[in-house]
Amino acid sequence: MVASKYPGPAANSLQPQRPLQLVQGSLSGRAGGRRAPWLMGLHRATDGTLAGLGLCMLTLSGLTLHWQNEWGQSFQALESAQVLEHRLQESAAQLERHHLSRAGQPGQLVPTSSDRLIFMPPPPALPQSSSGLPLASLNWQPAAIGY
Repeated sequence: MVASKYPGPAANSLQPQRPLQLVQGSLSGRAGGRRAPWLMGLHRATDGTLAGLGLCMLTLSGLTLHWQNEWGQSFQALESAQVLEHRLQESAAQLERHHLSRAGQPGQLVPTSSDRLIFMPPPPALPQSSSGLPLASLNWQPAAIGY
């Protein structure tokens, strides 16, 4: 027990306080608005700026994720195109090796002569439609320099 010359508060004099009443009062700009209106205006401007910056941050985060996804898809398409190009080059090299090996073995090839030639009649002409050939409607122009 502690001795004090001041009487302690009575149990019935304590008032129940709302939770976070102290914090709500300190962050509110209303109490200071009566004494300093410019401070209340500054408080509102700061709140608006903070909310605007938060929205800008969310927008830029969303755009960054979108652009990162687009870049990833484009990079996958590039890699698959490179794989297909490599396969095409390998196939062309394999065909070239095959034809060169056949040319290197003259016994496998049949010599050409005029009595073994077969003449075939030309194919019948296709009827021309009013629209013409599909490729004829394309506008063919030379590519620009650098492409």
